[in-house]
Amino acid sequence: MKKFSYLFIALFSLSIMTTTSCREQKSTGDKIEDAVDDTGDAIEDAADDVEDAID
Repeated sequence: MKKFSYLFIALFSLSIMTTTSCREQKSTGDKIEDAVDDTGDAIEDAADDVEDAID
């Protein structure tokens, strides 16, 4: 029974490690690029709103 418990704990730990390590890790450069893209999109949206308000 003791061996079964150790085996269960080992398999559970292994399954947790494999599911959490599969996530994609973004580098700092990717984060900066995403922020710049989001800022550019926000500026374009604001420009469109101003243009619509002028018309």
